[in-house]
Amino acid sequence: MLPILIEWSNGVRMQFCLGIARDRFRNFIRAATVAFCPRRWTVALMGVMTLTVSVALAQPGGYDPRTWSFDATSHTLVQPGQSEDRGSPNTQSNRVRPTREVVPFNESVPVGTIVVSTRQKRLYLVLGDKIALRYTVGVGRDGFSWSGQDRITQKREWPDWRPPDEMRRREAAKGNLLPAHVEGGPNNPLGARALYIGSTLYRIHGTNQPWTVGQATSSGCIRLTNEDAIDLYERVAIGATVIVRN
Repeated sequence: MLPILIEWSNGVRMQFCLGIARDRFRNFIRAATVAFCPRRWTVALMGVMTLTVSVALAQPGGYDPRTWSFDATSHTLVQPGQSEDRGSPNTQSNRVRPTREVVPFNESVPVGTIVVSTRQKRLYLVLGDKIALRYTVGVGRDGFSWSGQDRITQKREWPDWRPPDEMRRREAAKGNLLPAHVEGGPNNPLGARALYIGSTLYRIHGTNQPWTVGQATSSGCIRLTNEDAIDLYERVAIGATVIVRN
């Protein structure tokens, strides 16, 4: 029997004995992570070692556009449970300004083409007649930015998320255990919709963290609010050209 103490960051503790061999303990940690989903927990193997795990999973209360409200005064979206008082610091940090707008676009590219400027953190959907629909997007952080041209090969509503092995190894090295698979839904990091770029691992997708839109925080994917992802999804056809520029 292996004595285990789990301590959550909110102070809750659970102690029990685990009837498995030590070499199977790693698999137990992964399974328990998925089952309990604590943000950070400390596992103490009595008299053996202490292991602290930071879990990078989508948490309950994720970003579901059906549960957010619109503040007409400030023209912003408000997270459930947050006051609509514009003076509240908590409210300000959880607001996302709607980003779609029609703008001039003078480049000679076919109608329906997606052009992403990672420097501007903007995505343009070419409408023709020298105009485009512009969206604010999140882009790859330092070291994960990229550029190139490809096509949209798939479209998915509420897509599943399967983080690549390289990402899981990279996050594990930082103490973050990523699951092998997260089912589609409001807590999924890919959000409400996803457009798949060629045969690459890159996506244009929604998010369960709308406050990151407009920043460089991703591993290379192009991130929109769920509202914008749904809007773009309805407008873009499979086979559409995608141009990503720095």
